Amino acid sequence: MQEQNMNSNAEPDTNQHPDSNIPVNTPQAQVGPEGVANESNEKTMGGLAYLIFFLPLIVCPQSQYARFHANQALVLLIAAVAGDIILSLIPIIGWVLMPIFSICVVALEIYGLINGFTGKQKKLPLIGSITILK
Repeated sequence: MQEQNMNSNAEPDTNQHPDSNIPVNTPQAQVGPEGVANESNEKTMGGLAYLIFFLPLIVCPQSQYARFHANQALVLLIAAVAGDIILSLIPIIGWVLMPIFSICVVALEIYGLINGFTGKQKKLPLIGSITILK
């Protein structure tokens, strides 16, 4: 009897629904006030966008966070292809600058990957303000 009284006086767990074992505080699939994604699926898609830009558009089309990183990756891809074409057409100077340009593109890709996987919604330097996907 004393055990029942002790259990009935204990305060209920605030993380559990009073009538069941359903957690009350479940994470929402939204971007927080600091531009940080809350759901791990969105973070994964944000990071993978820099490898395959259209993947987040297929997997989570309603996510603004994944769409943001897909847009950043698409802009980076277009800039990389255009830059390589232009530099390949310029004799000697363009050929010398092409490896430097490629290193810069890879650095931006790594920057985007880190931001995508960590849940940050930061624009890429130089080209991040361009919006193709809305």
